[in-house]
Amino acid sequence: MRVVVFGGSGLIGSKVVAVLQAQGHTVVAATRKQGVDVVTAEGLAAVLHDAEIVIDTTDAPSFEDDAARSFFETATGNIIAAAKDSGIKHYIALSVVGTHKLQNSGYFQGKLKQEALIKASGIPYTIARATQFYEFVLLIAQAATTGNQVRLPSAKLQPIAAIDVAIAIAGIASGSPYNGIVDIAGPEKIALSEFARSALVAQNDRRESITDEEALYVQTFKIDDTTLTPEYHTLLGTTRLQAWLADPARTFK
Repeated sequence: MRVVVFGGSGLIGSKVVAVLQAQGHTVVAATRKQGVDVVTAEGLAAVLHDAEIVIDTTDAPSFEDDAARSFFETATGNIIAAAKDSGIKHYIALSVVGTHKLQNSGYFQGKLKQEALIKASGIPYTIARATQFYEFVLLIAQAATTGNQVRLPSAKLQPIAAIDVAIAIAGIASGSPYNGIVDIAGPEKIALSEFARSALVAQNDRRESITDEEALYVQTFKIDDTTLTPEYHTLLGTTRLQAWLADPARTFK
């Protein structure tokens, strides 16, 4: 296959590129450094020439509501237009489990708009919604920190290692379009407060992790056991949290 990965230098995109290349596919990492800009549409036609599959792992450069909404709508519209001109056979987009439940955020409003544009494009597609990445757990803890305390609720999530997300997306690219939503999740459910606590212990971080049912996820969202866990057809990763935390090669964002 000839695959173009937008956002190919990012956390997930770079791993998708590596996995697909290891499988023997021809893969192009489309980034601004390579002269491809999804917001201005610069370089899109050229990079998609002769491509069969598009994988969109781009992310908004800002979580500010208007900026995020604008990015996802503009970038997705530009990629769709170029993909139609190039005869792309499968459009795969990385999204987030629970996107439709987090609509008090402009960022997730933008993600839902992105999904809607792809669904309406007429291009065979798969929306791959992933759960929270292990790599982001310290950022979640930091957002919940006041003084020496990290306060998070016990709501369950099903986090996943970034490499497992990449492997799942590469598998999707090797198959037929779902023309629907697929969830990608880790192998075990864990309370959000325990997720943070496990990472803090692994880092010898002395902050106290407290289970607080009134605490908000990333200071924004009131969540329960269904918000951040999969509900559609689910592809499961194999890397367990404790194994990932014990791996000296693992990195936090």
